[in-house]
Amino acid sequence: MADHFPPDGREKARNTADSKAGSNNSRRRNPKQGSKRAPGDGRTGKQRDHASWRRPPHKSFKQAYAAIDLGTNNCRLLIARPSDENFVVIDAFSRVVRLGEGLAQSGKLSDAAMDRALGALKICADKLRKRNVHLARSVATEACRRARNGEAFIERVRKETGVALDIISAQEEARLAVLGCHILLEDGIGPAVIFDIGGGSTELVLIEPGAPVPRILDWQSVPWGVVSLTETVGHEVGSAEERLARYARMKDLVRESFADFAERIQQHKADDQRLLGTSGTVTTLASVHLGLPHYDRKQVDGLIVPTDDMLDISRRLSEMSPKDRSKLDCIGHERAELVVAGCAILEVINELWPAARLGVADRGIREGILRSLMTADAEGSEAQAALRQLKSAGEKAQ
Repeated sequence: MADHFPPDGREKARNTADSKAGSNNSRRRNPKQGSKRAPGDGRTGKQRDHASWRRPPHKSFKQAYAAIDLGTNNCRLLIARPSDENFVVIDAFSRVVRLGEGLAQSGKLSDAAMDRALGALKICADKLRKRNVHLARSVATEACRRARNGEAFIERVRKETGVALDIISAQEEARLAVLGCHILLEDGIGPAVIFDIGGGSTELVLIEPGAPVPRILDWQSVPWGVVSLTETVGHEVGSAEERLARYARMKDLVRESFADFAERIQQHKADDQRLLGTSGTVTTLASVHLGLPHYDRKQVDGLIVPTDDMLDISRRLSEMSPKDRSKLDCIGHERAELVVAGCAILEVINELWPAARLGVADRGIREGILRSLMTADAEGSEAQAALRQLKSAGEKAQ
């Protein structure tokens, strides 16, 4: 995956938690809406000079491909068909299952959490059958990596739903996230950082944009996501001052976990750095920035906003009570507490890789899986066709 394979920082982060327990606006189209690019127009000047890398259009237009991403907080499904160099989504599903609920304290997946996830996965399995999916990949991430009973749960899922989940490494999770969203990276020169704030972990990836897939220069994963960080520091109580102290502790934990990565990427820093985020945190903050009455993916995915605006929203949210936060459009009761942890993680990311603008992606692991499946399937079909031609030519020669 990368030229450099650093440790993912999990053990250091856990030890730290245990020991401490007890604006450049000229790019905007208007004051509210950030700049947008057409999907796929994320190539740098250097990339445009190397257009020959593009693979031929996919020929299996009628075949359906699927990706399931079972995370710490959500279960998501995407089913799509190839369309030239891209794909068209024909079905999708997403449900908050809170699989990692209580994991930070118990070290295992609870019965209630597993039942919620199984209910969502049964719906996914039904959709796979109805859509006659040709090829699928289903992955599980941090919650199942960390839980003592993660493997047993995967086997139960297979028996009860037929879905064969693969517990992927943090490294593979980072690779898939980059593959799924790098196309939205703002044009520019030099390395950039893509991050994914999940429910149970956060991945930071330093990339050198290029075609067809960016080269990964360095990466780091820490076990702090919106669920794990929230549960580690404890739920919100008390006054605004106590909430701010809790928020500062969140940032301290994340900052220490990313300290090694921050040191390693110093040599790559530049004047005009680029930053792209794929997570519920950044899409939620982007929705608040735009003042949307309800979430609208078409307005959010691919948005580029001044980072200072996003950080201002983060700080305001951290001071508010959960009740007041829940009254905000696009947040609601379900995200009212978890979003604060995401804000803390975002602030730290901007500290170690300051950027004037922040790209927002409502795409990631699932899209990365689909692109991998379609590319591999197309290349396999082409290889088989070439072998058949060679065999036929050999038979005629005889």
